[in-house]
Amino acid sequence: MKQKNYISGTYAFATDIGKVRLSNEDRANALTNTKGNILLLVCDGMGGANKGDYASSIAIKMISDAFLEKQNFFSRFLAMKWAMDIIKKANNAIYNEAQKNTMYEGMGTTLTMVLIMSNYMISAQIGDSRAYVLHNNEIAQITEDQTYVAYLYRTGKIKKEEMLTHPKRHVLTNALGIFPSLNVDIRITAYRNENILVCSDGLYNNVDESAIGTILKSDDTTEQKVNELISLSNANGGSDNIAVVIWEANK
Repeated sequence: MKQKNYISGTYAFATDIGKVRLSNEDRANALTNTKGNILLLVCDGMGGANKGDYASSIAIKMISDAFLEKQNFFSRFLAMKWAMDIIKKANNAIYNEAQKNTMYEGMGTTLTMVLIMSNYMISAQIGDSRAYVLHNNEIAQITEDQTYVAYLYRTGKIKKEEMLTHPKRHVLTNALGIFPSLNVDIRITAYRNENILVCSDGLYNNVDESAIGTILKSDDTTEQKVNELISLSNANGGSDNIAVVIWEANK
């Protein structure tokens, strides 16, 4: 899907099953509210078919609906409180559904969210989906993976190149909906009209950052860039579901 933001930019998003998985547990969304704030979301469900896709769908719908109902954010701190509150509600909804129905036992999802409000943005991170910014033609990751191998790398126990082949590279240290309580890595940073990419690990595990950056810097439309990233990920093996959201500010 693609839509033009009437205030300051364009966004596009899509998901793809990839070449290996039997179901698509990734969900993505990008939307604007009546005040022109922008919300970018990616969820990568876990637990298998009928579980991961349900968990990611609950999170995307609850957060998107709450954003559209929110008329205004009067300060960045109230915006951060809103983000924390709705994420906790989504966590409770997924957890409670899993407790009520054994069919959904153990389901959960990653969540990467970026809320843009004029000159600042709020990022919230749970799991290993990612957000990047393109600033001065350089791509930079603005979220921190919550995985076992990322912990090993940050503590100096493995090298960066070892992260790609480590046998426990898919082990998450945090997820939405698994436990009744939740830790969220949430940050407020300045927004300087950067372009933003939010994606699941199905993209960055199959396409390196330099190739991602090359596509983001091209003159193609926002929607074309989304499709090109998904196509390249599939061409490189398509080892997982793929979710891609791109926001491009008018310069």
